Amino acid sequence: MQWHSVDEFLAMGGYALYVWGSFGACALAMIVEPWLLRRDRRHLLRTMP
Repeated sequence: MQWHSVDEFLAMGGYALYVWGSFGACALAMIVEPWLLRRDRRHLLRTMP
């Protein structure tokens, strides 16, 4: 697929909402998951005798 402008690239052939929504959800999961794991690990280490 070839794009002739940035607008065409961002439109993703009419599938922009699906493509960019999926990209955003994946990026958010990749940020939130390590943060949650670190938070839970710290909590576990504090509660261990």
